Amino acid sequence: MELIRSHHPDAFRQLDTAALRRDFLVAGLFVPGQVQARYWEVDRSIIGAAVPTETPLELAAGKELAAQYFCERREIGVVNLGGPGSIETDGTRHVLGKLDALYIGRGVRQVRFASDDIRHPAHFYFVSYPAHTAYPTKRVPFTSAQVLELGTPETANRRRLCKLLVPGLVESCQLVMGVTLLEVGSIWNTMPCHTHERRSEVYLYFDVPPKSVVFHYFGQPQETRHLIVRDREAALSPNWSIHCGSGTTAYGFVWCMGGENQEFTDMDAVAMENLQ
Repeated sequence: MELIRSHHPDAFRQLDTAALRRDFLVAGLFVPGQVQARYWEVDRSIIGAAVPTETPLELAAGKELAAQYFCERREIGVVNLGGPGSIETDGTRHVLGKLDALYIGRGVRQVRFASDDIRHPAHFYFVSYPAHTAYPTKRVPFTSAQVLELGTPETANRRRLCKLLVPGLVESCQLVMGVTLLEVGSIWNTMPCHTHERRSEVYLYFDVPPKSVVFHYFGQPQETRHLIVRDREAALSPNWSIHCGSGTTAYGFVWCMGGENQEFTDMDAVAMENLQ
């Protein structure tokens, strides 16, 4: 498991493009037949993916966790971005189609990923945070998401924000997770932007066409930078950073937060005239 170090805002200002991509862009997660993971020091986040093919893939703790099993002291949120598949947790099978989600609670000893059809494998994207107590594992189909219709065609940010692993649907310690889908003709997400000092956030972009890119903006409001992000790559947003993006076409992204609270509206808005 690769370790990603955290940065102070003052150090962030000095980074060039290569360093920004090294420390804030997560690529190469979706590898057929493998589980890939990255350990980010901020909020002790783990970002990963599993693409099972001929045989199921098991999620192991690894030496980085100093635990007997991955969920010994952790919770996990999973969204399937590929073909139909299933996740087995301590012998219970949970079937997930595209954009279905699964919350896996602390104390689950065995997590195993499988695809229904190896020609169209499941692409399980997961984020994990430390958990102080155990809540039940629960599947949330995409059809049960809490949906917010946001934006306007005039500002090119018409989108559906779909809450999946959130209070009211799932009990969790700190993990909050969902999917945002942009309408055709819209390119902007999370604009006007905001920060939330109480939580870090990860965006995983998907359904980005091969010849398209997303410009992901981050940093302090008066010291913004950008990353060029491609399909199934993630951008890390520290607690002090804004997070928003614009694409060369419509796209989707999985957002996940962990930190001090789960209040979705607990954010500090940044006025457009204050962005630099």
